[in-house]
Amino acid sequence: MQEVTTADILAADPDVQIIDVREAAELATGMIEDAVHIPSGEILARVAELDKSRRIIAVCHGGGRSGRVAEALTELGYTADTLIGGMSGWEAEELPMVSPEA
Repeated sequence: MQEVTTADILAADPDVQIIDVREAAELATGMIEDAVHIPSGEILARVAELDKSRRIIAVCHGGGRSGRVAEALTELGYTADTLIGGMSGWEAEELPMVSPEA
């Protein structure tokens, strides 16, 4: 598991999977485009939804939960990293976000 920056995400291979592990109530501020919402508490139950052949970048509000998720996924054989500073950092840099789908 590595910690990645917002620049790393913007330059990432388009095949990367971005997983937003925040709770549903936290999504009101927006999500990274094409991110998939899987709350951290559901990740192990929903791991089959992830493609093991693709790199995963987990994001949360500040980086703590996504770091734990990335570690757990790495232990399961996934290539998983976490966004430094989480969505707080993404928002602070005024990077694009989309509204979560209902």
